[in-house]
Amino acid sequence: MSNQQIDVRCADNIRALSAAMVEAAKSGHPGGPMGGADFIHILYSEFLRFDPDNPQWAWRDRFFLDPGHLSAMLYAQLHLVGNYSKEDISNFRQWGSVTPGHPEVDQARGVENTSGPLGQGHAMGAGAALAAKFLAAKFGAWTDHKIYAYISDGGIQEEISQGIGRIAGYLGLNNLIMFFDSNDVQLSTKTDEVTSEDTAKKYEAWGWNVVVIDGHDHDAIRKALQDAQNSDKPTLIEGKTIMGKGCVDADGNSYEGHVELHGKPLGGTGADFTKTLEALGANPEDPFEAYSDVKEYYAQILDRKREEVKAAKQTEQEWRAANAELAKKLDLFLSGDIPEVDFAEVQHKANGASREASSAVLGYLAGKVENLIVASADLANSDKTDGYLKKVKQFGPGTFDANFLHAGVAEFSMAAMANGMALHGGVIPVIGTFFIFSDYQKPAYRLSALMELPVIYLWTHDAFRVGEDGPTHQPIEQEAQLRLLEKLKNHSGKRSMLALRPADAAETTVAWEMALKNTATPTGLIFSRQGIKDLPAEGSRLEVAQQAAKGAYRVKSDADAEVTLIANGSEVATLVDAAELLEKEGIKSNIVSVISEGLFRDQSADYQAEVLGDKPKFGLTAGLPVTLEGLVGLDGKVFGLEHFGYSAPAGVLDDKFGYTGPKVFEQVKAFLGK
Repeated sequence: MSNQQIDVRCADNIRALSAAMVEAAKSGHPGGPMGGADFIHILYSEFLRFDPDNPQWAWRDRFFLDPGHLSAMLYAQLHLVGNYSKEDISNFRQWGSVTPGHPEVDQARGVENTSGPLGQGHAMGAGAALAAKFLAAKFGAWTDHKIYAYISDGGIQEEISQGIGRIAGYLGLNNLIMFFDSNDVQLSTKTDEVTSEDTAKKYEAWGWNVVVIDGHDHDAIRKALQDAQNSDKPTLIEGKTIMGKGCVDADGNSYEGHVELHGKPLGGTGADFTKTLEALGANPEDPFEAYSDVKEYYAQILDRKREEVKAAKQTEQEWRAANAELAKKLDLFLSGDIPEVDFAEVQHKANGASREASSAVLGYLAGKVENLIVASADLANSDKTDGYLKKVKQFGPGTFDANFLHAGVAEFSMAAMANGMALHGGVIPVIGTFFIFSDYQKPAYRLSALMELPVIYLWTHDAFRVGEDGPTHQPIEQEAQLRLLEKLKNHSGKRSMLALRPADAAETTVAWEMALKNTATPTGLIFSRQGIKDLPAEGSRLEVAQQAAKGAYRVKSDADAEVTLIANGSEVATLVDAAELLEKEGIKSNIVSVISEGLFRDQSADYQAEVLGDKPKFGLTAGLPVTLEGLVGLDGKVFGLEHFGYSAPAGVLDDKFGYTGPKVFEQVKAFLGK
């Protein structure tokens, strides 16, 4: 059998396995996997560098799938390389299976990313490409590897593709090679009913190398991939493919290209499942059995991959022997840990905004945590990441020995890229914008949580005190969204996100330390625009603030307290002002700062009871009351906002909305019936 014939057999085997998975599950998407089978086979068999015995080898090429509904294609391919068993793929979409309907990150089996929400998969690929470039700039060309992405018509149409296309083209991420499965079919219609754009010209305008090919022509696929290896630009390979390639009807006639093949098992369309399997060379009685000649061919491929990896590992060992200290740094980067840092050395101005305190921390970390990659969505001077930028280099066209990315106005794209950086490993991504624009990032930080990625989201302008910018820029319900996500358990059984809203500069320092040491979930850091009074403390305020690492602690404690006042962020200082007025009237109080309710709920019941106490509880929040209702209990009260903001100076809004010491003092008295 010629190489050309065995390649066709391999692609047809992927088609048959994909169709069989969907048919057995009675749900899924067979048409796309059948159309993409030629490309993925050529990629994995001839181009993708990976270790068959260690899918998590650091210097592997990576494959990022964007259209998660093509999961059957990926599972079929990974079955051929030995990462999934016959039983695994036959349990497609079933309870407890390792082959869910849309892929969930499982790098031990070769699944590099969770995909499903279209557009984010290729964005993660771009982030991984940037991380790879960063590491190569730091440690040498021996680390070079490619990032391959696979996108569909839907992903191209999602708005996020605009941001990713622009950023990747501008930076010149020539290690990013993306296949566009251009089959002109969507779930419910043909693409010409929703768009008339020229995708190739669009990517060319962004600075990509673009080639349009027959996506079923193996020689054309090879040439496109070979040419992409040496391009100085990211590459888009637009492969014109046929939805449901290989499908036939009951009479054996072609049934390719039909819209219904996108999202239905073949048996629910005009195609005939059994006849299609027979036409593809599969055994309908045992549809999950890989063809014997294909198994033999892939055994040879895997042996060749092992030899390639062996040579690469030998090169790495030689580099390590000659660069012992640099090798230690590389290992630290890849571990996800940070070096020893004395956060007590961070210097803060008194009574400053927590965004300014954050800037001081970042400035201190520059040059100490060398794999920190900080990005900002055209807001560096407002989110105060410029304190870091002033001390490091910024990424630019062909410049990757850098630590700061000006992402432009692309909050969603930036966040999805950060997920890709975290998935790749070796870097610590931090991304900054206004808290209100966390709404643009919601799809990405949800995936951060789902994938358990240590992305640090830096959000400033935390409340209505944005002032004159008005209600469009004033977050009200945003913190509540994060607190709800904190309550969700991830697959490891832990809370899926850590959201930290520090009350002053000392808590900001502690929050940064917590974020950098949290490698199990994403962290949201929520900072103020306006100045906040430093909280009172006997002795070192920073030492007292270290208690925030438990999620909540007593800022003020009184054995004769009649009420416990609870808040986080900017509002804690307001409670301190109110408590002083209460004290003058003989009403003693406790004050609790709750930087993270989710983290606080992880503590022992005894600790929670010790902090909250048994006195009536009054909560103060600049967001929705629900953010503190679980802490004050049924007999408590939360004073919060239940309306959008208004355009006015911050001080005026504090007064009008009731967020001043005297007005909170009156609220507490009324709550206590005094």
